[in-house]
Amino acid sequence: MVDLGRIPGAVVDDGVLQHAGSPLAEQRALSSGRAVAVLGDRRVIAVTGEDRLSWLDSISSQELRALEPGRSTETLVLDPQGRVEHAASVFDDGETTWLIVDAADAEALLAWLMRMRFRLRVAPRDAGDEFVVVGGVADAVTPWVGHTGVPLLWRDPWPQVAVGGWSYAVVDPHPGGDRSWTEGLVTPGGLDGLLAAVTSGEVGVAGSVAAEALRLAAWRPRWATEVDGRLLPHEADWLRTAVHLDKGCYRGQETVAKVHNLGHPPRRLIFLQLDGSESVLPERGAEVRAGGDAIGEITSAALHFEDGPIALALVKRAAPVPGDLTVETPEGEIAARAETIVPPDAGRTAAIPRMPRLSRRTGSG
Repeated sequence: MVDLGRIPGAVVDDGVLQHAGSPLAEQRALSSGRAVAVLGDRRVIAVTGEDRLSWLDSISSQELRALEPGRSTETLVLDPQGRVEHAASVFDDGETTWLIVDAADAEALLAWLMRMRFRLRVAPRDAGDEFVVVGGVADAVTPWVGHTGVPLLWRDPWPQVAVGGWSYAVVDPHPGGDRSWTEGLVTPGGLDGLLAAVTSGEVGVAGSVAAEALRLAAWRPRWATEVDGRLLPHEADWLRTAVHLDKGCYRGQETVAKVHNLGHPPRRLIFLQLDGSESVLPERGAEVRAGGDAIGEITSAALHFEDGPIALALVKRAAPVPGDLTVETPEGEIAARAETIVPPDAGRTAAIPRMPRLSRRTGSG
């Protein structure tokens, strides 16, 4: 294992580099391509075998059957009620399909994949000891990644609307439009070389704190924070990149189609600009209130180098946002200004056929 503690100023928690002494400066460097983030909170699953793409296509939400080598996408595994169970960033190199997942979800997802193999020619494995995930602008990440005929790179499709996807957010331009995010697979030897370049001052390094702040500012959902056991992909605007609405059958598809075409998601993701005067960031699960009424919970919060304290929250569909809200913290209430990500009228995209109204007639025949 590579010693992250050798990075000057490194703060490491449970093997994850949180920051290297200056999270705000790291955000600037990361977004401009002057640094890369070492993402110890991500893990890699590899899937080999001739049937890998058609198999993954049949058990998850994205169209993967014809995924070309080097092209990036993402997919969700849903439960029978359409709720998100697992999420994966996906690319293929022609022989192996690579899944980059949140570390806390990796073991459960791999176990589920192993159970779903049946007699197909597929072989999932944990590749977490083979590769470390690093993130940032593509030009900064690419020199360090492994190669198997193609560079082992995943380019985040967010916030572009993929083929078969759908956008609920109505803002233009989208706040994530300027975010260029790539995650690459780096061998332990490659990471050792990267850290040597960091300690010599040739390359800047950032931790997960900086990467998270840039993600929140782009309104980008993530399994580790937005998924709570009952999240529908519609609620986080995740149909835009992770769901193909016109593909074949998969578990949870009926709910996805029903909510999108005929109903509305019961909750919706919002963005919060927080009052920074008290230098307090709410924790995940902190209550969001409108007036005296609880309307939802914080999913993730961060201090952004330009926007200050920001957060994402899941609130009731009918919650009065945009507008002024408050968030509960152990230090007391803090004010928040909300922006709409998923609007209250999201869904119900299909015209509902209605029976013609019959007029009452009197008299015979």
